[in-house]
Amino acid sequence: MKALVAGGKLVRVVLHALRGWLTIALVFPRLAQDERDVRVQAWAARMLSVLGVELRVVGEPPVAGPVLLVANHISWLDILVMHAARHCRFVSKSDVRHWPLIGTLATGAGTLYIERASRRDAMRVVHVMATSLQAGDILAIFPEGTTSDGVSLLPFHANLIQAAISAGAPALPVGLKFVDGSGQASLAPCYIGDDTLVGSIWRTLTTPGIVAVVHYGHPEGAADRDRRQWAADLRARVIDLR
Repeated sequence: MKALVAGGKLVRVVLHALRGWLTIALVFPRLAQDERDVRVQAWAARMLSVLGVELRVVGEPPVAGPVLLVANHISWLDILVMHAARHCRFVSKSDVRHWPLIGTLATGAGTLYIERASRRDAMRVVHVMATSLQAGDILAIFPEGTTSDGVSLLPFHANLIQAAISAGAPALPVGLKFVDGSGQASLAPCYIGDDTLVGSIWRTLTTPGIVAVVHYGHPEGAADRDRRQWAADLRARVIDLR
């Protein structure tokens, strides 16, 4: 019975993803950017509902940019969760752009892409991020660089945080966690180690009562800190928020 219910959810997930793809291909060219942002946020919230994941927002999402959201990274669900809480532009590895369906959805949501293995490309992306922040955007990064188990955090890489320093923009720490109905940590959505994406998605579909908690902290400027010190301080803020 659990497998049948999960299978039904999976069909609805695919159909909702296809609707998003069609919206980006056919409707987005006629919309202003703020209208696209509203559509993306609504689509993400609906996708969480289809997956059976409840969204719980703590603190105040940013009303407007410029601001750099700095969050811990647990799951493929994180981007959906943060989009549903408040639309933002993510920085993601470049190969996501070429993934079938997902690449179109990510690009339509305004994702900026980076070649992680290229130092020169990292410098380019920092420049693009700084320009985007100066234009008033809300950007989001996962400075761990990969997913962790959500129980402990990996060190924060400081390179992309340089964009906020260059743009004179604040950073806002964001703590993400997944819990069950009793408030205990849920590992079902995790995507780490030997996990496969398919396996993580199936665990999410077959685990009832998952709650995604997004806890927004307070925006802060770099002050006199360099990017490494600021990254370490932001990591401590995210740990507290979790």
